[in-house]
Amino acid sequence: MFVLLAILWGGSFVAIEVGLHYFPPLVFAGIRYAVAGAVILGYAVVATDRWRPRARGEYLAVTIVGAFVIAGYHGLLYLGERHVSGAIAAVVVSLSPVLTAGFAAIVLDERLSLTKGFGFALGIGGVAVVAGLNPANALSANVYGIGLVFLGTACFAVSAVLTRPLRNELPAASLQAWAMLGGSGLLLAAGAARGESLSAIHLTPTALASFAYLTLLSGVVAFLLYFRLLERIGPTKLHLVGYLEPVVATLASWAVLGELVSSTTLVGFAAIFAGFAVLHRNAFRSLAVSIQESGAAASIRSSLGRGPDSTGDADASEDAWSGTAGPADD
Repeated sequence: MFVLLAILWGGSFVAIEVGLHYFPPLVFAGIRYAVAGAVILGYAVVATDRWRPRARGEYLAVTIVGAFVIAGYHGLLYLGERHVSGAIAAVVVSLSPVLTAGFAAIVLDERLSLTKGFGFALGIGGVAVVAGLNPANALSANVYGIGLVFLGTACFAVSAVLTRPLRNELPAASLQAWAMLGGSGLLLAAGAARGESLSAIHLTPTALASFAYLTLLSGVVAFLLYFRLLERIGPTKLHLVGYLEPVVATLASWAVLGELVSSTTLVGFAAIFAGFAVLHRNAFRSLAVSIQESGAAASIRSSLGRGPDSTGDADASEDAWSGTAGPADD
């Protein structure tokens, strides 16, 4: 499931790049999340114990995620991808956990040790390398696009920090559904303010394929996988999926669009990944232990002539949906 989530979300960067040839950016994002939000809300009504927020903290969480993640992050991402490739955008977005640590030190007064400070600096430096920052190209379209994606990534990180202290027991699917619906309204309003309109949409088979991928696969199926993984492995380990997404986006860009990333972009991504590794060393250790334990369990079952315990899998699936983890747990 972890790898499948990375494939679905990594491919979305290329699907956005393709779709922007046929849709105005904010209208594109707004319609996508209006549809995805409605589908996930229907799922929440059927599959969760509570589909509506009740407490003040839950309303705040929905508002923050809708404004900062759905509207802020995705709006700026779509605008940025008019100027940079999906692969480069994916590399910049992978900075999110690094920025989250930096904002947490400022907003939540969490101690940023020398080691964590070094990791933060590595991540920021990686984005600078990807952008190729120097006075000669500071105003280029490439740098402008990367700047928009960076600001969107900062919105995502701010959301993670602001929702952390909130008391939120709303199921993750319910929270995301309402955030998508509210955020889509903000995106469509911002698009109208920019002069975007439905008449600017050019419907072609490619446009419909891009929209269907982003709405159904990346927007619905991927989020359902995300909710399950959030319960099974926790938010810190789940952050690691963000470092497979640029790999998927790069391969998809090459396969679909014939685009290749430069060696400079790869160096920048390596710096961002190193920054995250420094900040979240324990997550890597824990994930490695989990993989080793899973491998050992599989070997034991194989030696005993048994397949996977289907009863255990069903119990794990049920447990995954019994909790209420959401963005507030990031």
